[in-house]
Amino acid sequence: MSQTETSTSYPTSARNQVKRRHDRGFYDHDTVHRILDSSMLCHVSYAIDGQPYCTPTFFWRQGTKLYWHGSSASRMLRNQSRGERVCLTVAHLDSLVLARCGFNHSADYRAVMAFGTAYLVTDPDEKERAVIAMVDRFFPDRTAGLRQSTTQEIKATSFIAMEIEEASAKIRSKGVADDDEDYALPIYAERIPVRTVLGAPEPCPRLLDGVSRPATLNGYSEGRLLEDALRDAYFLEYPNG
Repeated sequence: MSQTETSTSYPTSARNQVKRRHDRGFYDHDTVHRILDSSMLCHVSYAIDGQPYCTPTFFWRQGTKLYWHGSSASRMLRNQSRGERVCLTVAHLDSLVLARCGFNHSADYRAVMAFGTAYLVTDPDEKERAVIAMVDRFFPDRTAGLRQSTTQEIKATSFIAMEIEEASAKIRSKGVADDDEDYALPIYAERIPVRTVLGAPEPCPRLLDGVSRPATLNGYSEGRLLEDALRDAYFLEYPNG
């Protein structure tokens, strides 16, 4: 365990340490995991023969391990199956900040960068758990009531996993922050909150008579923040975090 690592935080190094505005950097598991668990979309960066790529994909966390999936034929999965170094990022935009000068215009945000070595999930038991988790992590207990995936469907889907070796969160939440002398200027400034809010569910028009929305989806109700629904779903599926 490194000098800056504890049992509840990720180690810091030149790779993951926040270089600018150290006060915005966090390395503890609670902060990093909270930001990760509030999202289902990430971006995975990697290089193939010196050419950088960045792929958006759905992901989920189990402990200090991250999983994502895709087509078995995708370039991303074929490359990462060899044990490639990757960087996975997640970001939440919380507000737009309009200041009294262009330099101080900004945004409030929460972001995570996680580093590790990706590997293709080949163990049958781990892959079986991943097939269930890619649905139940977001919609707890849903898989049990679905048509079972066919052998061909499972074969066409691959999973990549990565133990988080290093990670950092960066958070800005201060709103308007002008230079002291600029507050005396007759210039309008404001903070515009940004939220992703769930709309009213739209049932499939081809539902059979008598098929109703299950109570397990109550967390995804109109007016809720998406990140709250995702975080609640995570703890329903993984009550121990």
